[in-house]
Amino acid sequence: MLYATRFFAPDAFIFLEAGGRRSVVLSDLEIDRGRRDARVDEVIAFSEVKARTPTAKKEEPGIEQVLIQFLREKKVRRARIPYDFPAGIAAAVAAGGIRLDPVSGLFWPQREQKTEAEVRAIGRALRNTEAGMARAMEVLRASRISGKSLVWAKRKLTSEILRAEIDSAILRAGGIPANTIVAGGMQACDPHERGSGPLRPHELIIIDIFPRNARSGYFGDMTRTVVRGRASEAQRSLWKTVQKGQRMAFKGMKPGASGLAVHEGVKAFFAAEGYPTGQRDGRWVGFFHGTGHGLGLEIHEEPRFGRTVFHPGQILTVEPGIYWPGVGGCRIEDVGLVTAGGNRKLSRFRQEVEV
Repeated sequence: MLYATRFFAPDAFIFLEAGGRRSVVLSDLEIDRGRRDARVDEVIAFSEVKARTPTAKKEEPGIEQVLIQFLREKKVRRARIPYDFPAGIAAAVAAGGIRLDPVSGLFWPQREQKTEAEVRAIGRALRNTEAGMARAMEVLRASRISGKSLVWAKRKLTSEILRAEIDSAILRAGGIPANTIVAGGMQACDPHERGSGPLRPHELIIIDIFPRNARSGYFGDMTRTVVRGRASEAQRSLWKTVQKGQRMAFKGMKPGASGLAVHEGVKAFFAAEGYPTGQRDGRWVGFFHGTGHGLGLEIHEEPRFGRTVFHPGQILTVEPGIYWPGVGGCRIEDVGLVTAGGNRKLSRFRQEVEV
């Protein structure tokens, strides 16, 4: 809906494109802002359609009845809807004599090919992301190693404290943080573990930041893995292998290339370096997630890295990782734009193993 109308709203609203004209039906709370901001041909008040909606009893019509009334007024008898359209509303509309045809995949296929304006918007979201990452590195460098603890601002540095510092920096930069990952030690061996408790020196710490730009709604995404203190040879070897894997993936990400082939190539490289993917003692180890994902108005959107053939205009993350209990977890993630000649990295933040 944001892609279709460029209008931010906290609640769902009705959108219709018919005969080349785009209409939205908004609540009274949003009507004035919608008339000012929504890039549509017509803005209609929900309360006005509701007042015209007949009901069998003297009761307030629900969203389903209002939607049916609106479509009938527009003389719509058949419409396409996104595949994840609410099933209950779809059933009610169908019972009202209007056929709805779900569309699989992207409802707006052009979303996969980003415009120059979208590339700039994602670039701004990445600057928000990098502000958070810079703050993370600043705090880690300022922390003091005291035995098995990191001490910052006269207290033990925890995942929660570092996450709060990251998120505050993102907010100040104009982003909206959500579910930032700060996971150290064995916690870093679980790719989506947010992290909790004290951070320790000489351990790999995964920091994964993916805020939304407050103005445009586009997402940034970046991961760095660092050690505060001294990295062991095993940790350094793991980190360098992941970095080489990421460089390999970027090299392979070019028009006409298969994302699955790139992914399998990185996985095979990790195995050849001594980090095969498989199960050990009932848990997955190695590289057991995708090499990346599409990025835009959703943090995970089309294309799927492993299911696409690359073409210019796509923006994807490139985030290989290795999760190796006993050593730790490592993931390095940046964002790239597929171009006619290959790709252009949109991320700018440095990669380093020790801070």
